[in-house]
Amino acid sequence: MKPAMDLHQLRCFVLAAEELHFGRAAQKLNMLPSAFGRFIRLLEEGIGAQLFARTTRNVVLTDEGKQLLRDARKLLSHADEVQSRFREGVRLKAQKLRVGAIDSAAVGLLPMLLKDFRKEHPGIELQLLEDKTIRLLPRVLSGRLDLAFVRPPRSRAPNLVYRHLFYETPVVAVVSTNPLGRRRKVSIKDIAEQPLIVPDRRSRPHSHDLTMKLYEEAGLDPRVVQVADEKQTIVHLVAAGLGIAIVPRWTSRMTVAGVVYVPLAIPRTTRVNQLPLAAVWMRDSRDVLRDNLLQTLMDNIDRYAFKA
Repeated sequence: MKPAMDLHQLRCFVLAAEELHFGRAAQKLNMLPSAFGRFIRLLEEGIGAQLFARTTRNVVLTDEGKQLLRDARKLLSHADEVQSRFREGVRLKAQKLRVGAIDSAAVGLLPMLLKDFRKEHPGIELQLLEDKTIRLLPRVLSGRLDLAFVRPPRSRAPNLVYRHLFYETPVVAVVSTNPLGRRRKVSIKDIAEQPLIVPDRRSRPHSHDLTMKLYEEAGLDPRVVQVADEKQTIVHLVAAGLGIAIVPRWTSRMTVAGVVYVPLAIPRTTRVNQLPLAAVWMRDSRDVLRDNLLQTLMDNIDRYAFKA
């Protein structure tokens, strides 16, 4: 008995057909290329037809693949519409909104946003999840989160909507006994000789690249002494006197004894990408509660951005 095809296999197929490159398609769905290729093979086995003609240089659709692409797009569009209507009906009864956020947005943006939102919608239950972008995006894609506040990735799944909000302000976290902690502002040259703690690039690419590129643009080599995954860990390492760290200003709300945060002077001519924050949700999904929260967000965006 041949395995039946499922919607996820069809989504993989449609994206592969549009990209004509398995690697890029897998990246957009945050999947490993090997897992992505396995879904395509299972789909081909399930329908008993080869959908792609593969060579060492490129991938093209077969006639059967072209026919399935037309039908798959219609089927997925209808399935998304049915799922959206069902979710909306269930959620309106439950009056629950599931929101995810990266750590700095969780301690900085969300308290302000939710306070404003509750004034207008006091009866809504809000379920909050703090995590990294790489873990939040799959939850939005699978419907386990209605909205998330993330660092927008370079490669983006086509069925997600990203709305850029603002850039967070970078500051320098230093141990309170460091003379730099008494400065009103520091530049990259001021901290060039300081031991540096940086985030792991795999989990925090924006923060890692911001630090590295600021040093590179200034013509300096950073003295990296430690790589850490969690923002809380980085701040505690600073408190222990192991080094300094460049972090979002909202990190200062994570109160850790013995750490002070000094504004970082960034040249206006810099070409370094800073710390963008974006809201993300499922494309073509109707959700009254989410849209109400987004409306509150945009009504107050200038005030939130000023404090970022």
